[in-house]
Amino acid sequence: MIRKKLIEKEFGSQKDFRWRSHEISRIEGLSDGVFAFAVTLLVVSLEVPKTFSELAATMRGFGAFAISFALLFMIWFIQFKFFRRYGLQDTITVCLNGILLFVVLFYVYPLKFLFSYLVNVLSGGHGEVRLANGNVEAMVEGNQMATLMLIFGLGYVAVFGVFILLHLHAYRKRFVLALNELELFDTRNSIQESALNVSIGLVSISLVLFGGRYAPLSGPSYMLVGVVLTIHGMIMGKSRRRLEEVVTAAEPQISD
Repeated sequence: MIRKKLIEKEFGSQKDFRWRSHEISRIEGLSDGVFAFAVTLLVVSLEVPKTFSELAATMRGFGAFAISFALLFMIWFIQFKFFRRYGLQDTITVCLNGILLFVVLFYVYPLKFLFSYLVNVLSGGHGEVRLANGNVEAMVEGNQMATLMLIFGLGYVAVFGVFILLHLHAYRKRFVLALNELELFDTRNSIQESALNVSIGLVSISLVLFGGRYAPLSGPSYMLVGVVLTIHGMIMGKSRRRLEEVVTAAEPQISD
Protein backbone atom coordinates (compact mmCIF):
# COMPACT_ATOMS: atom_id res chain seq x y z
CA MET A 1 0.00 0.00 0.00
CA ILE A 2 1.39 3.39 -1.01
CA ARG A 3 0.46 5.03 2.32
CA LYS A 4 2.46 2.41 4.25
CA LYS A 5 5.52 2.88 2.03
CA LEU A 6 5.37 6.66 2.43
CA ILE A 7 5.10 6.28 6.20
CA GLU A 8 8.17 4.05 6.25
CA LYS A 9 10.10 6.61 4.18
CA GLU A 10 8.67 9.49 6.30
CA PHE A 11 7.69 11.16 3.03
CA GLY A 12 6.39 14.71 3.61
CA SER A 13 7.67 14.90 7.17
CA GLN A 14 9.31 17.97 8.69
CA LYS A 15 12.02 17.78 11.30
CA ASP A 16 10.18 20.33 13.46
CA PHE A 17 6.76 18.61 13.28
CA ARG A 18 6.59 15.34 15.18
CA TRP A 19 4.51 12.61 13.58
CA ARG A 20 1.95 11.27 16.05
CA SER A 21 0.83 8.35 13.91
CA HIS A 22 3.05 5.74 12.30
CA GLU A 23 0.41 3.12 11.60
CA ILE A 24 -2.43 3.07 9.07
CA SER A 25 -5.76 3.47 10.85
CA ARG A 26 -9.03 1.95 9.63
CA ILE A 27 -10.26 5.38 8.56
CA GLU A 28 -7.14 5.83 6.41
CA GLY A 29 -7.59 2.38 4.91
CA LEU A 30 -11.15 3.32 3.94
CA SER A 31 -9.90 6.64 2.55
CA ASP A 32 -7.31 4.93 0.36
CA GLY A 33 -10.00 2.64 -1.02
CA VAL A 34 -12.23 5.60 -1.85
CA PHE A 35 -9.41 7.54 -3.51
CA ALA A 36 -8.43 4.44 -5.52
CA PHE A 37 -12.03 4.07 -6.68
CA ALA A 38 -12.13 7.76 -7.62
CA VAL A 39 -8.98 7.36 -9.73
CA THR A 40 -10.56 4.32 -11.41
CA LEU A 41 -13.54 6.46 -12.37
CA LEU A 42 -11.14 8.94 -13.96
CA VAL A 43 -9.67 6.35 -16.30
CA VAL A 44 -10.64 7.08 -19.89
CA SER A 45 -11.46 3.45 -20.69
CA LEU A 46 -11.10 0.17 -18.82
CA GLU A 47 -10.89 -1.78 -22.09
CA VAL A 48 -7.76 -2.22 -24.18
CA PRO A 49 -8.19 -0.34 -27.51
CA LYS A 50 -8.86 -2.72 -30.39
CA THR A 51 -7.87 -0.32 -33.18
CA PHE A 52 -5.47 2.58 -33.57
CA SER A 53 -8.44 4.95 -33.85
CA GLU A 54 -9.65 3.78 -30.44
CA LEU A 55 -6.12 4.19 -29.05
CA ALA A 56 -5.93 7.75 -30.42
CA ALA A 57 -9.30 8.58 -28.89
CA THR A 58 -8.11 7.20 -25.56
CA MET A 59 -4.86 9.18 -25.68
CA ARG A 60 -6.79 12.39 -26.29
CA GLY A 61 -8.21 12.01 -22.81
CA PHE A 62 -4.75 11.76 -21.22
CA GLY A 63 -4.44 15.50 -20.50
CA ALA A 64 -7.73 15.70 -18.61
CA PHE A 65 -6.87 12.51 -16.71
CA ALA A 66 -3.43 13.86 -15.72
CA ILE A 67 -4.84 17.15 -14.39
CA SER A 68 -7.69 15.47 -12.53
CA PHE A 69 -5.32 12.87 -11.08
CA ALA A 70 -2.93 15.60 -9.90
CA LEU A 71 -5.76 17.39 -8.08
CA LEU A 72 -6.94 14.16 -6.44
CA PHE A 73 -3.38 13.33 -5.39
CA MET A 74 -2.98 16.80 -3.86
CA ILE A 75 -6.14 16.27 -1.79
CA TRP A 76 -4.95 12.80 -0.76
CA PHE A 77 -1.52 14.11 0.27
CA ILE A 78 -2.98 16.89 2.43
CA GLN A 79 -5.13 14.27 4.15
CA PHE A 80 -2.11 11.96 4.49
CA LYS A 81 -0.08 14.66 6.27
CA PHE A 82 -2.98 15.54 8.54
CA PHE A 83 -3.26 12.00 9.92
CA ARG A 84 0.52 11.63 10.24
CA ARG A 85 0.88 14.90 12.11
CA TYR A 86 -2.04 14.67 14.49
CA GLY A 87 -3.10 11.01 14.58
CA LEU A 88 -6.69 11.96 15.42
CA GLN A 89 -9.40 9.30 15.14
CA ASP A 90 -12.21 10.82 17.21
CA THR A 91 -15.83 11.24 16.11
CA ILE A 92 -15.39 14.74 14.68
CA THR A 93 -12.37 13.69 12.63
CA VAL A 94 -14.19 10.61 11.30
CA CYS A 95 -17.24 12.67 10.31
CA LEU A 96 -15.23 15.40 8.61
CA ASN A 97 -13.15 12.83 6.75
CA GLY A 98 -16.36 11.12 5.66
CA ILE A 99 -17.62 14.42 4.22
CA LEU A 100 -14.30 14.83 2.39
CA LEU A 101 -14.57 11.37 0.84
CA PHE A 102 -18.19 12.03 -0.18
CA VAL A 103 -17.23 15.25 -1.95
CA VAL A 104 -14.29 13.56 -3.70
CA LEU A 105 -16.48 10.78 -5.07
CA PHE A 106 -19.36 13.07 -6.01
CA TYR A 107 -17.14 15.48 -7.94
CA VAL A 108 -15.02 12.96 -9.87
CA TYR A 109 -17.17 13.11 -13.01
CA PRO A 110 -17.68 16.92 -13.01
CA LEU A 111 -13.92 17.27 -12.52
CA LYS A 112 -13.13 14.94 -15.41
CA PHE A 113 -15.76 16.54 -17.64
CA LEU A 114 -14.51 20.09 -17.00
CA PHE A 115 -10.89 19.34 -17.79
CA SER A 116 -11.82 17.16 -20.77
CA TYR A 117 -13.64 20.16 -22.20
CA LEU A 118 -10.83 22.61 -21.41
CA VAL A 119 -8.13 20.34 -22.86
CA ASN A 120 -10.25 19.85 -25.98
CA VAL A 121 -10.63 23.60 -26.51
CA LEU A 122 -7.03 24.52 -25.63
CA SER A 123 -5.67 21.83 -27.96
CA GLY A 124 -7.47 23.36 -30.93
CA GLY A 125 -10.76 21.48 -30.73
CA HIS A 126 -14.21 22.95 -30.82
CA GLY A 127 -15.47 21.53 -27.56
CA GLU A 128 -17.35 18.77 -29.33
CA VAL A 129 -17.68 15.04 -28.69
CA ARG A 130 -18.71 12.14 -30.89
CA LEU A 131 -21.48 10.08 -29.31
CA ALA A 132 -21.86 6.31 -29.57
CA ASN A 133 -24.42 6.71 -32.37
CA GLY A 134 -21.94 8.75 -34.42
CA ASN A 135 -23.53 12.14 -33.85
CA VAL A 136 -21.24 15.06 -32.96
CA GLU A 137 -22.53 17.37 -30.24
CA ALA A 138 -21.16 20.32 -28.31
CA MET A 139 -19.94 19.34 -24.85
CA VAL A 140 -21.19 22.63 -23.39
CA GLU A 141 -23.93 24.87 -24.78
CA GLY A 142 -25.17 28.36 -23.96
CA ASN A 143 -24.92 29.25 -20.28
CA GLN A 144 -24.05 25.68 -19.26
CA MET A 145 -20.41 26.73 -18.78
CA ALA A 146 -21.46 29.04 -15.97
CA THR A 147 -23.34 26.19 -14.31
CA LEU A 148 -20.34 23.90 -14.76
CA MET A 149 -18.02 26.44 -13.10
CA LEU A 150 -20.53 26.86 -10.29
CA ILE A 151 -20.53 23.09 -9.69
CA PHE A 152 -16.71 23.00 -9.74
CA GLY A 153 -16.50 26.00 -7.40
CA LEU A 154 -18.86 24.43 -4.86
CA GLY A 155 -16.78 21.26 -4.83
CA TYR A 156 -13.54 23.24 -4.52
CA VAL A 157 -14.87 25.24 -1.58
CA ALA A 158 -16.27 22.09 0.08
CA VAL A 159 -12.93 20.24 -0.07
CA PHE A 160 -10.83 23.03 1.38
CA GLY A 161 -13.60 23.97 3.79
CA VAL A 162 -13.31 20.46 5.28
CA PHE A 163 -9.54 20.89 5.57
CA ILE A 164 -10.10 24.14 7.46
CA LEU A 165 -12.39 22.35 9.91
CA LEU A 166 -10.00 19.41 10.30
CA HIS A 167 -7.04 21.64 11.14
CA LEU A 168 -9.15 23.85 13.39
CA HIS A 169 -10.17 20.71 15.25
CA ALA A 170 -6.51 19.74 15.64
CA TYR A 171 -5.71 23.27 16.84
CA ARG A 172 -8.44 23.07 19.47
CA LYS A 173 -6.82 19.87 20.69
CA ARG A 174 -3.37 21.47 20.82
CA PHE A 175 -2.96 20.82 24.55
CA VAL A 176 -4.00 17.17 24.26
CA LEU A 177 -1.65 16.73 21.31
CA ALA A 178 1.09 18.73 23.08
CA LEU A 179 1.81 20.84 20.01
CA ASN A 180 4.93 22.98 20.37
CA GLU A 181 5.27 26.52 19.05
CA LEU A 182 6.48 25.51 15.59
CA GLU A 183 3.75 22.88 15.27
CA LEU A 184 1.14 25.45 16.27
CA PHE A 185 2.56 27.82 13.64
CA ASP A 186 2.37 25.14 10.95
CA THR A 187 -1.19 24.25 11.97
CA ARG A 188 -2.28 27.88 11.66
CA ASN A 189 -0.44 28.04 8.33
CA SER A 190 -2.41 25.01 7.05
CA ILE A 191 -5.67 26.69 8.12
CA GLN A 192 -4.70 29.88 6.30
CA GLU A 193 -3.72 28.05 3.10
CA SER A 194 -7.05 26.22 3.01
CA ALA A 195 -8.88 29.48 3.78
CA LEU A 196 -7.15 31.18 0.84
CA ASN A 197 -8.23 28.35 -1.45
CA VAL A 198 -11.80 28.69 -0.16
CA SER A 199 -11.67 32.45 -0.75
CA ILE A 200 -10.58 32.00 -4.36
CA GLY A 201 -13.33 29.44 -4.88
CA LEU A 202 -15.86 31.92 -3.47
CA VAL A 203 -14.55 34.62 -5.82
CA SER A 204 -15.17 32.28 -8.76
CA ILE A 205 -18.66 31.43 -7.53
CA SER A 206 -19.45 35.13 -7.01
CA LEU A 207 -18.36 35.91 -10.57
CA VAL A 208 -20.71 33.22 -11.87
CA LEU A 209 -23.68 34.43 -9.82
CA PHE A 210 -23.18 38.20 -9.77
CA GLY A 211 -20.37 38.96 -12.23
CA GLY A 212 -22.56 39.75 -15.22
CA ARG A 213 -20.25 40.35 -18.16
CA TYR A 214 -17.30 39.35 -15.97
CA ALA A 215 -18.74 35.86 -15.37
CA PRO A 216 -16.35 34.29 -17.94
CA LEU A 217 -13.51 35.19 -15.54
CA SER A 218 -14.79 32.61 -13.05
CA GLY A 219 -12.51 29.98 -14.61
CA PRO A 220 -9.33 32.06 -14.99
CA SER A 221 -9.78 33.29 -11.41
CA TYR A 222 -8.32 29.97 -10.22
CA MET A 223 -5.00 31.12 -11.64
CA LEU A 224 -4.84 33.26 -8.50
CA VAL A 225 -4.18 30.10 -6.50
CA GLY A 226 -0.55 29.89 -7.59
CA VAL A 227 0.10 33.61 -7.08
CA VAL A 228 -1.67 33.96 -3.75
CA LEU A 229 -0.24 30.77 -2.22
CA THR A 230 3.27 31.65 -3.40
CA ILE A 231 3.11 35.08 -1.76
CA HIS A 232 1.58 33.57 1.37
CA GLY A 233 4.28 30.90 1.46
CA MET A 234 7.05 33.49 1.22
CA ILE A 235 5.59 35.59 4.03
CA MET A 236 4.95 32.61 6.29
CA GLY A 237 8.35 31.15 5.48
CA LYS A 238 10.08 34.27 6.77
CA SER A 239 7.91 34.29 9.89
CA ARG A 240 8.69 30.64 10.55
CA ARG A 241 12.43 31.18 10.25
CA ARG A 242 12.23 33.99 12.79
CA LEU A 243 10.24 31.73 15.10
CA GLU A 244 12.82 28.97 14.67
CA GLU A 245 15.54 31.39 15.77
CA VAL A 246 13.55 32.39 18.84
CA VAL A 247 12.83 28.77 19.76
CA THR A 248 16.46 27.77 19.25
CA ALA A 249 17.69 30.70 21.37
CA ALA A 250 15.25 29.74 24.15
CA GLU A 251 16.44 26.13 24.29
CA PRO A 252 18.82 25.36 27.17
CA GLN A 253 22.44 25.20 26.05
CA ILE A 254 24.43 22.14 27.04
CA SER A 255 27.87 23.18 28.24
CA ASP A 256 30.95 20.98 28.00
